[in-house]
Amino acid sequence: MHAPLSPQAHAEALRATLAELVDGLPPRQAAQATARLIANYRGATPTDAPVLRDRSDVVAYAAYRMPATFEADRAALGALADAVPQWTPSGHTDIGGGTGAAVWAAADIWPDPADGAAPRPVTVLDWAEPALALGRELAARAPSAGLRDARWRRARIDAALDVPPTGLVTVSYVLGELTPADRAAVVDAAAGAAEVVAVVEPGTPDGYRRIIAARDRLVAAGFHIAAPCPHSAACPIEEGTDWCHFAARVSRSSLHRQVKGASLAWEDEKFSYVAATRFRPGPATARVVRRPQTRKGQVLLDLCRDTEELSRETVTKRQGPLYRAARDTAWGDPWPPREDPAP
Repeated sequence: MHAPLSPQAHAEALRATLAELVDGLPPRQAAQATARLIANYRGATPTDAPVLRDRSDVVAYAAYRMPATFEADRAALGALADAVPQWTPSGHTDIGGGTGAAVWAAADIWPDPADGAAPRPVTVLDWAEPALALGRELAARAPSAGLRDARWRRARIDAALDVPPTGLVTVSYVLGELTPADRAAVVDAAAGAAEVVAVVEPGTPDGYRRIIAARDRLVAAGFHIAAPCPHSAACPIEEGTDWCHFAARVSRSSLHRQVKGASLAWEDEKFSYVAATRFRPGPATARVVRRPQTRKGQVLLDLCRDTEELSRETVTKRQGPLYRAARDTAWGDPWPPREDPAP
């Protein structure tokens, strides 16, 4: 996917800042707050109240969920950037952004201007003041001047939401907290304000259904799908048989391992997403929608194609450079690679 100008700068700064933050929270309190938040995160009941209630909730959330949300957002926005390589956001508003994972990810994908120009305006909207307060605290130590200057504004995330015009609007891991009517209204508000909209949800069947509903509304509003889909027609996955999702590798903190009773230093965050533009993007010819299968002398790729269908392509060793490219291709990548190797 898209290679930022400052690779991993924001991921490393975020991990370091969160580690210091958790050091000041009693482990038992952090674990209890995290367990409650996990139950809410996995639940299916929308709420009209903020999920993050106080600082202990917010610190637990940030330590446990923010790195995973950051990596998922970064992967989705990287795929978007690949589809529109000449575009950079004139500004960024994150709806329901909490502690700011999506704005950190966007800053990693689109770094501050290098010519001395003022950084793009960044605004995070959320209804939980404790989350906004912690977001400000984290952003004050970010590598990006745009993040350090970001506005953190309290707002109800519902049908009355007002979003001023901007370049990019993200709606990340928030639709599941809303009623169906508010979900539709929030997506419409994003579409009405932005050149580009990116929506990210957990990579579950329910999360995928919310993404499809958002995708349909964006297309109806005149947007073109930039990623992950290689077309703006209906999703070719038959409803109820499967769901489109991807995975981002996340480094586990000590809190992750404590709460999960896990020993591995990493985990894969499953996510679903859609990124759409008011202008015509250059989407991939096809997208790898399952983990590639490597066998002796061949690689099997499950693809969603610009012909509006799902298919499997077998790339064999005799195809030379294309085979080597297939061996390096990951779940979620475009296919063939942007620099197409000769077959």
